[in-house]
This record gives sequence, C-alpha cells and structure tokens, in this order.
Amino acid sequence: MIESHKNRDLEEKIDQYVNGQLSSDEIDELWAELIQNGDQLDYLKTVANTKAVIESEREGAATILGMDRAWSYAAAAVVVLLVSVLAVINMPEFQSAETVEPITSIELDYYRSEDGVMEPNSEQGVMKDALALANRGNTAEAIQMLEQELESADDPAWSAKLHLNIGSLYYNDGSYDQAIRNFQHVVEKQAVDALTREKGYWYLGNAYFQLNQLDKARQAIQNAYELNGAYRRVAKHYLSALATE
Repeated sequence: MIESHKNRDLEEKIDQYVNGQLSSDEIDELWAELIQNGDQLDYLKTVANTKAVIESEREGAATILGMDRAWSYAAAAVVVLLVSVLAVINMPEFQSAETVEPITSIELDYYRSEDGVMEPNSEQGVMKDALALANRGNTAEAIQMLEQELESADDPAWSAKLHLNIGSLYYNDGSYDQAIRNFQHVVEKQAVDALTREKGYWYLGNAYFQLNQLDKARQAIQNAYELNGAYRRVAKHYLSALATE
C-alpha cells in the first residue's frame, strides 16, 4: 500500500515535469528518484513520447485536438528535452554516466501562432506541409520544399528556423555533413531566439558526434550548455561523458 502511494506521487511529479510545472530543485529531486526506479522511467518515457507525437498525428487538422491549449512554448521545450535525455537511457536500466551516444533522430517541429493554432495561410504553412511530407517518408521532397522557401526568405529568424528543420531532416536521413552545414547557419545568425540557437548548437554537436569528430562535438555542446536553457542538463551529462573520450 505504501509503495503504491509512493508510485502515484511519483507519477504526479512526472506529469508536472512534462507540463513544465516543476522548479529547478524539484526537477533535480525527481531525476534522483527516477534513476533508482526503472518502472517509473518507463512511465516518463511514455508520457514524453506521447506529448511529442501528438502534433504529427494531427497534421491535417486546423486545430490540435486532444492537446491542452494552455500547453505553453516552455512546456514544449520540456518535452523536447525529455526525448533527448531519454535517448541516452537504456530502459529500464539507466546507463553509466560515462556512456553516451549521439541522439538517433531529431523530433520535427511544428510552428504555431501565439494562440497555439497553425496559420495555414502564413509562410509557416510551408513548414507544416514539408514536415507532413517528411513524416510520411518523403524526406527528399520535404527538404526541396524548405530549400525553395529558403531562397526567398528575407527574415533572418525565419531563415534560421528553415535551416534548423532542413538540418534536422538531413540528420534523420543520416546525411550528417549536410546537417552540419545547416546547423552552422542557425548558430551563426544574429537575429535568432535563444531556444532556436540552443537547438542549433545541440543538434550540431550531435551531428559532429555521429561523425566521431569529438572535439567539435564537445565545443558545440558546450555552447548549448552555456546558453543555460532547456538543454542545459542533458548537455552537462554529455560533456561529462565526452570528457573521458
């Protein structure tokens, strides 16, 4: 009975974590508990992955069904972080802190207006259509669509997001050199929001890691860590492990 109550409390904390409702200290305490509890790590993985795939399974809808519209941009960043962290965990046993691998794939982003709804008549509708193609396996066509949009893009922030998603598509296709070129464009642009720049460095580091260029991987991940955002904890874990490589 006591154990069952404890598990329910832990699951409530996990739900709060995924929804961005825990403080930094509470997150640290949660991870300390999860490392000792393989079953609850499985629960965390299920919750995180469910949130991450909701949008792609609603690609034809004008509104996102089944999703709380109050789920904020910050909460979305938490889900991306969870998926990245779970990429280095071998369920149900947590691997040694000295062992990491580059992330296997990058979750594809959808961009929404401030009220959480995709604007089908805006330039971001191109992003939605391209990523819908990619989710159906038409990666080359999706890349071509985004590269054509990039040719006419005059907003540096929009160009950065296009490069970020083109790089992500190349990364998921195993074309790491092309991914690196696009991620470098992201981090080099001045008019880029903090999360986009942080993603650019994090993905750039993993692309170098895939090519076994560890010095460049460490530097890029260090840059992501120093931005002190959504990827700080997972970046710190990677830096600690890569320091022994």
